[in-house]
Amino acid sequence: MALTDADVQKQIKHMMAFIEQEANERVEEILAKGDEEFNIKKGRLVQTHRVKIMDYYEKKEKQIEQHKKIQMSQLKNQARLKVLKASCVYVQDLLNEARQRIADIAKDPDRYAKLLEGLVLQGFYQLLEPKVTIRCRQQDVDMVQAAVNKNVAVYKETVKSNITVRIDQDHFLPSDICGGVEVYNNNGKIKVSNTLESRLDLVAQQMMPEIRETLFGSNPNRRFLD
Repeated sequence: MALTDADVQKQIKHMMAFIEQEANERVEEILAKGDEEFNIKKGRLVQTHRVKIMDYYEKKEKQIEQHKKIQMSQLKNQARLKVLKASCVYVQDLLNEARQRIADIAKDPDRYAKLLEGLVLQGFYQLLEPKVTIRCRQQDVDMVQAAVNKNVAVYKETVKSNITVRIDQDHFLPSDICGGVEVYNNNGKIKVSNTLESRLDLVAQQMMPEIRETLFGSNPNRRFLD
């Protein structure tokens, strides 16, 4: 049976409608896939930039925190240096006052003579040499000689050994020191410094931790006592 023109036109329209529908569905599929891919790429970009931004601000935060720590450390160090400087000045003032007091001792003949006796005898004991030389201030020669005369017998009795003592008349200690003596072995290579200044310095060095603690309190950061 032959198709009429109407039947042909009908089939053509039907095929065109089918093709158009297929094309529309394909277009929608392509658009949907494109949107999906776009959203995925957009999400990745957003996430990438979010991570970069978070890393940036995290680094900035760490830098700020580190800067704060450095500033705090510097401020603490500056404060410690100020306290240390003030404490050193105060301790030095105390030592100067102590030097003035021991200088006053030398002005009291009885007290100074007794002190010289102890310093001379201590020098003998520290050296334990058969021959020694003593240096003193020129104004102290007579008092030192008296201390030597008294202590030679004490030394001999204690050590059971003789000792010969010479007071150096050619080289005197400076007259502006507070007093005391220096005791040398026979060849002058070994010296016991028993001047009042050296004794004060030795006592101050040994007692410095105790002095600082008494004046400024204990330091929790200090591990050692000297």
